[in-house]
Amino acid sequence: MYFVHPQIKLNGKNFLKIFSCFFRKPDLKNKLSFYFPKKQIVFTDMGRTAFKIIIEKLNLENSEMLVPAYICDIFYPIFKKYNISPIFLDIEPFSFNIKIEEIERKITPKTKSILISHTYGLANNMEKILFLAKKYNLKVIEDCSHSFLGKYKEKYLGNFGDVSFISLYKQFPTLRGGMLICPLDWEIDLEKTFFSFRDFISFLNCFSFFANFFKKYGGEIAYKMLKKEKKERFSEINNVSSNLFSTFLENFEKNLTKRIELALFFQEELKKLNFEVQEEKNNVFCYLSVLAPKKLNRDNFVKLLRKDKIFATRIWHTPIILNPEVQKEYKINLSEYPQTIELAKRIVNFPLQNFYSKKDIEKLIKKIKNTIDKSFLIC
Repeated sequence: MYFVHPQIKLNGKNFLKIFSCFFRKPDLKNKLSFYFPKKQIVFTDMGRTAFKIIIEKLNLENSEMLVPAYICDIFYPIFKKYNISPIFLDIEPFSFNIKIEEIERKITPKTKSILISHTYGLANNMEKILFLAKKYNLKVIEDCSHSFLGKYKEKYLGNFGDVSFISLYKQFPTLRGGMLICPLDWEIDLEKTFFSFRDFISFLNCFSFFANFFKKYGGEIAYKMLKKEKKERFSEINNVSSNLFSTFLENFEKNLTKRIELALFFQEELKKLNFEVQEEKNNVFCYLSVLAPKKLNRDNFVKLLRKDKIFATRIWHTPIILNPEVQKEYKINLSEYPQTIELAKRIVNFPLQNFYSKKDIEKLIKKIKNTIDKSFLIC
């Protein structure tokens, strides 16, 4: 068994579900109105497309935006395109979310918005953030890419900000896709898209064998493919991806309950191995994220795990502030972000799938323990 981050267990039942997604007409918005009442839901080709639409609709070009220092540097070219000056906020050590006390200290008269990322499925303290946003007249943008159906005080994330967006394939076996949650009166024109070769590769990546292969050899190929297919116009999700999302949404809440139970068991076992875990409430565990023991060489540990068919990831182990171009562009003083730098060195995200059993977690733990022992020997 490969412990990777595909989303679909290959069996007869799932095969029929997937096969039907290539032929039927998608119907999504009615299913989601319960979670996002009085909001318009727009499906884009990617989450970053939804973010670009937000920037244009809120007139955020040529302004400053408060941003977590621990986000992916995929935001960098978007900031450059719209001449947005990011004001980076350091993060809390165990939630990966922004230090709220830094907001007032770093805000300026040019600051018009704040980007809130519920990283790895951990909700921010929205009560405090909304209070400060109202005080300083800031637009609040929620990035819920890791936190679909996550909650803060029993209210679904994505309903707190002025507008929200989600990258669907972080939590669902969609081949691509983003979701924009915005006011009802926004008029948005999207270019139609169709199932492509890139989608076919993404489809294969949903299964363990191919995910194993692509994670070993596909990085450079995938990068070139994505770069080649970039579109200037805003595009919508294709029908196959939309159908996959709709299909796997049906049992999402039931699967989420099981996933959380497994994750809590996984966390307890990892704590015995001296990993530091996130014990915040309402974690939906998009990833099983932990901090490696300080004496453990994280990069070496991850490489050894892969030899044992466990594809743990570091996600953006080089977050946006550690990108050399970003540092030069915005004259970043890294000493201002000690927690972001510390966590970037130690973060490990273990695979956790809805179809795993307790026995699978026990098998993972055994392999992880053996890998720790090997890692220390090599170090």
